Amino acid sequence: MKLKNIYAIFLMVIVLMFSSCDPIEDRDMLANSFDPENIELEVVQATDGGNKLSLRMNTEGVTGYWDYIIDKKSSDRVEVVFPFTGTHTFTYHVTTPYMPNNEPGTTEFIEKEVSVDIAQLDEALPEAYYKLVGQNLEGKTWVFDGGPEPDGRLWYFMSADNNPDGHMSPWWNAAGDCCPPPDAAGKMVFDLAGGANYTYYAGPDAEPVHGNFVFNADYTALTIAGGAKILGHIAQDGNQNGTDDGKLSIMTLTDDKLVLYNPKSKGYGTGWTWVFVPAE
Repeated sequence: MKLKNIYAIFLMVIVLMFSSCDPIEDRDMLANSFDPENIELEVVQATDGGNKLSLRMNTEGVTGYWDYIIDKKSSDRVEVVFPFTGTHTFTYHVTTPYMPNNEPGTTEFIEKEVSVDIAQLDEALPEAYYKLVGQNLEGKTWVFDGGPEPDGRLWYFMSADNNPDGHMSPWWNAAGDCCPPPDAAGKMVFDLAGGANYTYYAGPDAEPVHGNFVFNADYTALTIAGGAKILGHIAQDGNQNGTDDGKLSIMTLTDDKLVLYNPKSKGYGTGWTWVFVPAE
């Protein structure tokens, strides 16, 4: 057989091999195979309409985490005492093996929701709620423990850098010496009327700015969110530690005092401390 015929046959075999293969899938177009409708969720209340809840994801072989508004937990079951009444929706985020855009290390989640009606707070809440919101959960107003003019006292000041033990050691007593914040005469209101509500007033006659608040899991930090900010937020804006999420360490929380601390405040290289008391 002539060489050119052998070459022609070889080329034909190659063409046939490629034409018989399945087309290459466009991996970016692959869809997630997990279907939320196959995920079974339920909320079991200890009493009819009560606030002691058991959040359950009952589908075997599924992993993920619960977002139950006041916190998140990587578990298929969460026991929680929920702090306010009303109808609330909790979300289970299911971890899937699908990697968007084929990027290793990325994970896509799908979501399934379940709602529950809470008519009564028949289970006692963690003590932090009563101290922040009022012993009868009636709502509580907090103001600076001093001012609004410089008065030599410690209520808004630069403090130890990244040292919670030194949060009451002033590096510069800003408000006490010369420079109270613009909202020194304002107030903050916390309540649980259907949610963890927070309302900020920059001054006695200022318009309210509404937001929300969240404790962390062990009640050692408080986050102000939802578009509102803490009194004296001028020292909190643009945190040096890269976060502007409103989260502050709780150093003291009693019926008559709230002390908050940011270990890396703004660009000064120091901490910052806020001291509040209930409004009279």
